[in-house]
Amino acid sequence: MTSGTSGAGSTETSGSGDIARTLELLWDTGRRPSRGPKPTLTLDRVVEAAVQVADAEGLGGLSMRRVAAELGTGAMSLYRYVPGKGELLDLMLDRVQRRSENPSDPGDGGWRAALEALGRTTLALYRRHPWLLHVNQSRPVLGPSAVDGMEKILTRIRPMGLTDPELVSAVIMIDGYVVGAARSQLYEREAERRTGLTDAEFWQAQVPVLEQAMASGRYPVMASLSEDSFGSDFDHFEFGLQRILDGLEVLVERRGQSAS
Repeated sequence: MTSGTSGAGSTETSGSGDIARTLELLWDTGRRPSRGPKPTLTLDRVVEAAVQVADAEGLGGLSMRRVAAELGTGAMSLYRYVPGKGELLDLMLDRVQRRSENPSDPGDGGWRAALEALGRTTLALYRRHPWLLHVNQSRPVLGPSAVDGMEKILTRIRPMGLTDPELVSAVIMIDGYVVGAARSQLYEREAERRTGLTDAEFWQAQVPVLEQAMASGRYPVMASLSEDSFGSDFDHFEFGLQRILDGLEVLVERRGQSAS
């Protein structure tokens, strides 16, 4: 799999197709023809091919014609399975959320283990499919994979003792944090690809000027930092995730005390 960052400037919006038709396809509630020639493809194959194209070429490379070429067929034949690119994108979003795509299971741990696993699994999902970061999902069309995933995590975190809106907000909080971290990682890879400079080479080029600035006395706190302060060995993602969970733990304990 390639980086999937070509066409990174392209942005799409979920729910931009025919919502009723998309829901029919997601939940398999549409009427199936009882007569006619047997289809040579399946909807699942079409969606899987579209995901493969987006993984390799980014959203900028995604089109009905390109997906058809991936399947070795004509573009018009795809319209037997999906009305257009808008509906196809929503099917792709649900497809990558299937449990087979996200096999991580936090086991029998409590709510903290569940949210911790959610954060790590979601980050891995964005790493596998960087094009997800270029989709506006503020109004998602909910399919079975998305609903299954939400059902699973809400079941695990319900013992937190929070209100229902707060439980949903906890999930949104984790997702928002992961999106920010994943986008930063994607931008770092894209910058390296475009400039030809590794991260280490980029910062090394600034060392002479920065050393002079630190020696000037204008930045005493920055100058006093240890050499490993900006090193790559520190896991910023894990640090931030744990602090979010620490904050939620304080809230859960406070609610438990007030309820007793």
